[in-house]
Amino acid sequence: MKKSIQPKDYDFVVFADEQAKFSFLTRSTAKSEETIKWTDGKEYPLVKVQISSASHPFFTGEEKIIDTEGRVDRFKARAKKAAAMKAALANKAKKAAKEAEKKAAEAEK
Repeated sequence: MKKSIQPKDYDFVVFADEQAKFSFLTRSTAKSEETIKWTDGKEYPLVKVQISSASHPFFTGEEKIIDTEGRVDRFKARAKKAAAMKAALANKAKKAAKEAEKKAAEAEK
């Protein structure tokens, strides 16, 4: 790696998601005028974020997938139609087997 492109001011920063009341300490190059006293007793720059892993729907599981195109309904309709067709073919096969038995019984007489 090129040494001239690496950041030199890579320090500890607290990121806080105020909606979820969640914050974490990490290293970053982000700058802030605000500071906060962390659990270790030291003061660190505070960067406020609007969304974090504590409030993002992907991580919290709160997001519901809404079927806007009716994919589920179309799938259920296809499955129902396939089941009906399968039942109809089974009935037709039974009917044909009975007729074949009748013809065989008549031929033996």
